Amino acid sequence: LSGNARNCFLTGNPDSSRNLIAKGLRCVLDVPHASGQEVYRNAHHSSERFFSQSSQPLEEKIPSLLIHSVGQPLHHFPAWSIEINRSFHTSPSLQAAPVPLFWIIVKPAQKLFAIILGRSIRNWWKALPPNKRELFKESARKNKWKILLGVSSLGVVFVMFYFTHLEETPITGRARLLVFGKEHFRELSQMEYDMWMEQFKGQMLPETDARYQVVERVVGHLSESNKDIPQVSALKWVIHVVDEPGVNAFVLPNGQVFVFTGLLDAVSDIHQLSFILGHEIAHAVLEHAVKKASLVHFLDFLSLIFLTMIWAICPRDSLAVVGQWIQSKLQEFMFDRPYSRTLEAEADKVGLQFAAKACVDVRASSVFWQQMELAESIQGQPKLPEWLSTHPSHGNRAEHLDRLIPEALKIRERCNCPSLSGPDPRLIFRLNMQHLLESSKAQEPPNSTKQDPSKPKLDFPHT
Repeated sequence: LSGNARNCFLTGNPDSSRNLIAKGLRCVLDVPHASGQEVYRNAHHSSERFFSQSSQPLEEKIPSLLIHSVGQPLHHFPAWSIEINRSFHTSPSLQAAPVPLFWIIVKPAQKLFAIILGRSIRNWWKALPPNKRELFKESARKNKWKILLGVSSLGVVFVMFYFTHLEETPITGRARLLVFGKEHFRELSQMEYDMWMEQFKGQMLPETDARYQVVERVVGHLSESNKDIPQVSALKWVIHVVDEPGVNAFVLPNGQVFVFTGLLDAVSDIHQLSFILGHEIAHAVLEHAVKKASLVHFLDFLSLIFLTMIWAICPRDSLAVVGQWIQSKLQEFMFDRPYSRTLEAEADKVGLQFAAKACVDVRASSVFWQQMELAESIQGQPKLPEWLSTHPSHGNRAEHLDRLIPEALKIRERCNCPSLSGPDPRLIFRLNMQHLLESSKAQEPPNSTKQDPSKPKLDFPHT
């Protein structure tokens, strides 16, 4: 996420939203022999107890989570007041890749040792007399096969280490590299949790706050609907709502959920919020923190060899510094960031499945990213190429979700969810976009080629 669009668009069907709030059907996959009516009745009574904690509907309690009726006019779209938070990530780098404390301390020392070793080799070579250099080169030519065998053996060791540390990812079954033990990350997660609690003390909303209750119900409904998955039922999901305008949300590996109030202002309805929190829960369930840290550590260890070679071969320190910078950027853009984007796409897929089993209108998921893309365009934020980012672009993310939505709708059907009546929120968004463009052209002065974003006040026509 990298934007804040308050009360943007109608992105969820109001009828299905009321069905979700009133019934909150969950997917009961562990009762295969129950009839459809029994499953419906059990889920209905269970969710009635779940959603009866407060007598006020969500629309009245949280004005920012607007659920408009199709026949009603939409609110003004404050395009000129949208604040884009470019630094927001659904899984911040600190949360996405925690590493054991020992390696946090050792990593700089490893690089320093590689630099000193490479520089020492270079100075040793420069200090050699010319005749000894020739003898050394001649010896290397005679033993080139032994040298090649030694280098190949080292490569085989790395390959064996890689394949012997592969495990199967929960739910998706994809192979993943795990270097560190999960117990280390449990300890580090507790340390990180204490750090965040210290940072946000005084900003935590109480449990009686309506916004806290909304997040609590959504997370509780998602976890209840997916309790047949061992990784979901094994974690205890603890809610923390931070009174912070930034558009942010993340889940620590130990199940601690942090949601900023800025995110509650950015989403347009309960369906979008459910998908986003499903995405964050998927990060924790899929153990993306362990995967990312393992890959980064493995690549950093390999890079020590190249770092030593750079400082040994480059004739001057200045050239070695440039070479080291190039090597780090190549690793970042060729391995680190593409892998982060892969994890984000995987969390989108699994998070959409979680939302589908919770009877959410999964069609609203792609609309959310279209809203974020629109918000950036209105704000005039430059579009960076996807390969420069740790997250997929908003447009590609929406297209990826659109391809996944048909399967998610089948999951809803298998879970005996109520049918989605009314128009598709993606169609409504496109229609609103057309009306927005038409209204913008109609209000633009005839002799003006550029519109001042601080003056116009655009209204969405009735849909």
